[in-house]
Amino acid sequence: MDAIHLEDLTFFAHHGLFEEEAKLGQRFRVDLTCWLDLTRASNSDEIEDTVSYADLTLAIEKTVTSNRFNLIERLAGAVIQTVFETDSRIEEVRVRLHKPGAPLPTPTGQASVELKRKRSNT
Repeated sequence: MDAIHLEDLTFFAHHGLFEEEAKLGQRFRVDLTCWLDLTRASNSDEIEDTVSYADLTLAIEKTVTSNRFNLIERLAGAVIQTVFETDSRIEEVRVRLHKPGAPLPTPTGQASVELKRKRSNT
């Protein structure tokens, strides 16, 4: 299966368990891979034969910035649901969601989660 990758999409949002995270917000980064058949697009050179990267990015931005979740695992699940709703040709999605400002008990480091789902499993 062919793949489309969107990497290092960065959004400012208010997710997290702690009151300070909800109040102050922070940056979240999204890496996305969508698997689908790109045969037609690779032969036709027509935009309607592929998935719009702009539409995907805007849909993900809306999901990340207009909701509030305690867990980045839940946020990643919401992103996957949004991607499947955005284009029915997408058969499988992997999202890696980074929370660079996660409150870790070390001076450096970051947290991220990765979820991978097939359309039939959603």
